[in-house]
Amino acid sequence: MNGTPGLDRPDHRGRTGLDQAGRDLTGNPDVKILDVELLATAWHVLRRTTFDYRHRDGRWTTEQRETYDRGDGATILLYDRERRTVLLTRQFRYPVYVNGHPDGMLVEAAAGLLDDDDPARAIRREAAEELGVTVGELQHVFGVWMSPGSVTERLHFYAAPYTAADRTGPGGGVAEEGEDIEAVELDFDEALRQTTDGRIADAKTVMLLQWAALHGPFRQNADMY
Repeated sequence: MNGTPGLDRPDHRGRTGLDQAGRDLTGNPDVKILDVELLATAWHVLRRTTFDYRHRDGRWTTEQRETYDRGDGATILLYDRERRTVLLTRQFRYPVYVNGHPDGMLVEAAAGLLDDDDPARAIRREAAEELGVTVGELQHVFGVWMSPGSVTERLHFYAAPYTAADRTGPGGGVAEEGEDIEAVELDFDEALRQTTDGRIADAKTVMLLQWAALHGPFRQNADMY
């Protein structure tokens, strides 16, 4: 078949024109996009973009940046204010395992990619799949670019209360996608302590727990830490 997958013919996810991202950007007059090269589309998309950049002293230089585009995502902290607990996940993460984590089993807030859903719908889906929880009222906490030097993903943070009655499904993730996720219910104060000794070392989870202590459902005890 003629053509390049992801460019002028569909790749295995049905995508074309993947080299067009960023070519029409006009919001910053100090940045002029010159070229976008598609480096990989095995699942997500790796691009190399060449652009002219005007520095603060007026100099123009030609720069190149590689960006990894995996789409945007959402995450949620589920909390039980009365019992002072939070419901998290534990799963194997190869990237942390290969970069120094003892066993790669990371404790995290439930999360996932949007996959063309709006963030609220996506995080309800992820909470049901990973933890078996039917989420009621959602609170949007903030939206953050987690690794702006190379990854395009913006992560939408949510919080929501839960009770035992809300745990309506088995959780565990989607087996067909290779997910093997354990639900971990922790006392909130213990979870917060674990962010200081390395047992919880996932950025989004640390951020949500600190938000809960400083501004969220457990803020009355923030002075303890």
